[in-house]
Amino acid sequence: MEGFFLKINQFAYVPTSHEQIIKELADSRFLSARTQKMADPVMLYRGLLLKFFLEKKQSRAVRIQKVADLMATTNLNAYEYTTTQSSVSRVAFYNVALQLLGFQVGLDFELDDPFTALKKFKLPVIDSDDPLTRDQLIDAWYRLLNTRTKFGQTLIDDLAGKGYYAQFYDDQQLPRPLFFNGKAQAVFDTSQLIRDVVYVESSLDTDHDGQRDLLKAEIIRPADTEAGLKVPTVFTASPYDQGTNDENADKMTHNVNHPLSRKQPTQLTYDDIKSADKQPELPAPRKINGNTDVAEETFIKNWTYTLNDYFLARGFAVVYSSGVGTKDSDGVRTTGTSAETLSATAIIEWLHGDRPAFTNRTDQIGIKAWWSNGNVGMTGRSYLGTLSTAAALTGVAGLKTAVVEAGISNYYEYYRENGLVVAPGGFQGEDTDVLGELTFSREQSAADYLKIRDTWQEQLKKLRIGQDRDSGNYNSFWDARNLLKDVNIKCDILLVHGLNDWNVKLSHVWNLRNRLKQEAITQKLILHQGQHEYLNNFRSVDYTDLVNLWLSNKLYDVQNNANETLPDVLVQDNAEPETWHTYQDWGSSSIDHYTLSDPRFTNLNENTSFSDHLDEDLFKSYVKDTAKWQRALFTKSHSKMDNHAIQLVSEPLRKDLVIDGRAKITLSAASSATVGLLSVALVDYGKAKRLTATPQVLAAQKIITGYNWRKDDLREFIPEKKASAYKKFTDAHMNMQNRENAYRVDDLKPGQFYTFEMAFQPTFWRLLAGHQLGILIYATDMDYTIRGNQEITYTVDLDNSTLTLPLLATDAGTN
Repeated sequence: MEGFFLKINQFAYVPTSHEQIIKELADSRFLSARTQKMADPVMLYRGLLLKFFLEKKQSRAVRIQKVADLMATTNLNAYEYTTTQSSVSRVAFYNVALQLLGFQVGLDFELDDPFTALKKFKLPVIDSDDPLTRDQLIDAWYRLLNTRTKFGQTLIDDLAGKGYYAQFYDDQQLPRPLFFNGKAQAVFDTSQLIRDVVYVESSLDTDHDGQRDLLKAEIIRPADTEAGLKVPTVFTASPYDQGTNDENADKMTHNVNHPLSRKQPTQLTYDDIKSADKQPELPAPRKINGNTDVAEETFIKNWTYTLNDYFLARGFAVVYSSGVGTKDSDGVRTTGTSAETLSATAIIEWLHGDRPAFTNRTDQIGIKAWWSNGNVGMTGRSYLGTLSTAAALTGVAGLKTAVVEAGISNYYEYYRENGLVVAPGGFQGEDTDVLGELTFSREQSAADYLKIRDTWQEQLKKLRIGQDRDSGNYNSFWDARNLLKDVNIKCDILLVHGLNDWNVKLSHVWNLRNRLKQEAITQKLILHQGQHEYLNNFRSVDYTDLVNLWLSNKLYDVQNNANETLPDVLVQDNAEPETWHTYQDWGSSSIDHYTLSDPRFTNLNENTSFSDHLDEDLFKSYVKDTAKWQRALFTKSHSKMDNHAIQLVSEPLRKDLVIDGRAKITLSAASSATVGLLSVALVDYGKAKRLTATPQVLAAQKIITGYNWRKDDLREFIPEKKASAYKKFTDAHMNMQNRENAYRVDDLKPGQFYTFEMAFQPTFWRLLAGHQLGILIYATDMDYTIRGNQEITYTVDLDNSTLTLPLLATDAGTN
């Protein structure tokens, strides 16, 4: 396991009073009525260590041997120490603590000095006397249980996975749910989980069959609910959950190797293209022919989100639903409209007691979520996170929070940019119709698809026409898919996004966050160094604990200071491994301005114009291997792209420079044709072993979500094995005929200079001292834009072109 850069960052710990610590240790069975009366700290310490090794599951002789396997000092093991010494020294306590946390003597730390390792790994040490008093020992033990191990989990979670709470399954006095340091504990028996299927009746008829669309929902809940326990729900709306049509979707992928077309100029205003989003008249609701508390159908899941699995052991139900147009549900996919939103909120309304559901699709026997306490939190990444955002913005009753990972906030910005057809990273040629086909899993049920096939083909046609790949303009189709148009949010929200996410780009979380600042809610933001990734199994940050604290507060109403404990903005450093920083906001108001002809920038190829046309063989080779094109474009050495871009590189930076927010560039530029596109990238030049944007497995199946329950790999973004010379950290694209906005088309006269104002993707990026800031101006982006290979020459007036950078206040004006 990679350990050289190991840092145990911990942000979810809640400072706790001694009196509350005593109560929580008693509730969790670490302190009994007898041990609470012990005045001798050594005897108490021995008792705690023996309890640690599963008092109810293992004999005393076994537990003594396990304690004796730990070294307290250079010459005494922990059992010898607690039977021969009259006090508990800080050195002895933290030597044992490091071993319980998974650190190895001689490899990770030395017994004569545990504190150097504690500092190196950023592990907490309580302020105490030496030796520890009885009360200090109790506080230190509590803090230790809430400290993260070498393998990423808190010690109490690691212990729970090894059966600590399982030994109390028959203890009817053990609190269920149980909260420790404000977080739900794994006291529920996951071997007894109940799995139900219901069909929620929505307020939709997207397939126009004269009946309201039924939506399949799969429920996993603790067996304790059968005895009357009411639990909250973690809900994931996943259009992929019932299956995907990968082969058919791949066949529909659009060709992007064609010329950019000239568009007829218009004077359109927003009112001309605004979507009314009128809801059609609905059929009457189904008649309820009776009611029951017993579901008729169960299921087996092929895919689950391990964060959801984690909460199943901790007193939460989990619900998955795929929505309209998916297998065993009614309707058709609409790719981003309010119909998909309403198919998510329908499930929440049923969980809150506001909407009917049935035990099967035909008999109309009603079933309520009688086991639910009415509180719902949504989780999920990408499309799943998008639906979490969409549902939250409606203000639906019962939704108390959404944990949104890499969610879309405006579908136009996912598939388009400033009047250009622009692909989500890695998916050239995808569009709303392709995504619709991918997720229309009703296709996988032969008899059902036979009934709906013609309706679906008509729906695909509407998607193809509405998305308008010919122009790339913003229109009423896209306006109906802008989630930020109508905001009625009532719940708190936790936003999570990767600073290297070129699929759902950072503009989505940036725009959502800034819009939510106008609302009376609490929002938090986590920015990591990955691309399109989940974060719940990482070593360097206690993400799962943060979410546990958050959901325990929002869904169980535990008063754990979650709003105050979670940082407002938590950012992973791009230049220092396993390092995280907290901030009050994202987006600096300190702005530095640069003219592109500034002498601090060197024009490497000494050109102010470039051709977008490549030799046919070269063009084909770059289409086949876009990584090869990237290397040729971004390198500071001479390459075959020298005459196809303007490359400006700053002087080496005198000190670190942090770009915090949304940089902008204003170009005075001309096209030799009546069409044109501009692309600009900001590049960090400097040889370094940069963090991998794809997480690496540090230890396989090392994370345990509960006793005999789901496991997950421990992962991390680690430094590359080989140093790289550069890194693109943000970019922007624009159709030169959309220089005013994305819906109005402007004329473009050959050779005439126009002003183009382009906003880069928001970022939080640290350029190290000695590195150089690069500005790449080019046209066709092989990874994202249409690839026309047209005979067009672009010219940029560098004297009248400017770059503005938002910098952390300490960095403004310093380089």
